[in-house]
Amino acid sequence: MIDYLEIIKKYYAEGSDAYNLLVTHSRQVAELAVALLERKPELNISRDFVYEAAMLHDIGMLRTNAPSIFCYGELPYLRHGVEGRKILDSLGLEKHGLVCERHTGAGLTAQEIVEQHLPLEPRDMLPLTLEEKLVCYADNFYSKSHVA
Repeated sequence: MIDYLEIIKKYYAEGSDAYNLLVTHSRQVAELAVALLERKPELNISRDFVYEAAMLHDIGMLRTNAPSIFCYGELPYLRHGVEGRKILDSLGLEKHGLVCERHTGAGLTAQEIVEQHLPLEPRDMLPLTLEEKLVCYADNFYSKSHVA
């Protein structure tokens, strides 16, 4: 099991508003995702991986500009998943990084990105694995704006 809190602390000042918001939101998502997977043990979904990925799925938000949720970066918030993937890939956590990228907007197709002129590279970013789908689904139940 990886130490997801140490990874978060590497990028967020412990106790800061952004850290508290990220950890609170991510715990909510992680706990729901785990509760859901425990209802279907026959699927053999890794509890540890799902919890870790849920805890790290929004790590890229610090690079975006969303002051209402304590993000003071330069990029559009929609890029937080792509940026999270870059962070986690750089740490050798490619599977976790895919969860970051593929959870944005509950998944996006290249066509949607082009048609909606979204500030993303035009490629499919849809959750593919059960783990990715589970984190993506659980994330839809919790808004970061209600945590702050």
